[in-house]
Parts: sequence; structure tokens; C-alpha cells
Amino acid sequence: MKKKKTPSHIAVNRRASYDYQLEEEINCGMVLTGPEVRLIRDHHVQLKGSFVTLRNNEAWLNNLTLGADTERNIKLLATKKQLLALARAKQDGMQIVPVRLLAGGRYIKLVIATGKSKKKYDKREAIKKRDLDREKSF
Repeated sequence: MKKKKTPSHIAVNRRASYDYQLEEEINCGMVLTGPEVRLIRDHHVQLKGSFVTLRNNEAWLNNLTLGADTERNIKLLATKKQLLALARAKQDGMQIVPVRLLAGGRYIKLVIATGKSKKKYDKREAIKKRDLDREKSF
């Protein structure tokens, strides 16, 4: 009996939860080449500065940093229903943000979320709340 591997976090976009009020998350596959898969599995990837766009009923991850400084646009694999939900959220003024990159077993998945941009005062409130929670834990 084969044991299923649980997905592990390869890269996390920490700025996403700070800059955006995240709502619905969607897991997407990615169209990658062999060397790109190797770089991702070896943790030579950064989600910082990357963003998702919708073009021709397809989702694309832009500015993914792989290796030293190669930035690529990568096609995301999502169902038609998920793409329609993303398009609707985009029309409502929401952003599509890459949150985490997961690798487990044979597949590499990207978790994207829809969210609204936070205002400056919302970010300050988040910092205050985090500091208060930190003080309570001591």
C-alpha cells in the first residue's frame, strides 16, 4: 500500500496576507518544464512580486522568480468553473494573489486567493493586533 505524501510548502508569499484581505483560495496546477520543476523542488523560487492575470480564458502567473534571476510567465491549470469565479471576482474589483507553492508527490500546485487591497490604516491595525497577541503569549 503506497503512502500518500502530504503537500509541503515550498514558498510562501507572506506579503499577501499583509497587503490583502484574502477570501477564497483555489489550488491550481502549473505548466512547467523539467529544469523548472527541479529548481522549485530545490527551493530556488520566490513568489515575492508575482501576480496572476487572466487572458483569453486562461490564468497566468507573472514574474515568478526561478533560480538566480529568471522571471517567467507560467500558465496555471484551473477548471472552467474556477476561472469564471476568478473573472467574476476581478470584475468586482478584487485582486488575484499567489499565496503558497506546494509540492507533494508528483505534483506542484499553486494556491491563489482573491482579495481586496488593505488601506494603510488596516495594515497598522494588523501590526497592533499582532504585537498584542505576541505580548499575551509571554
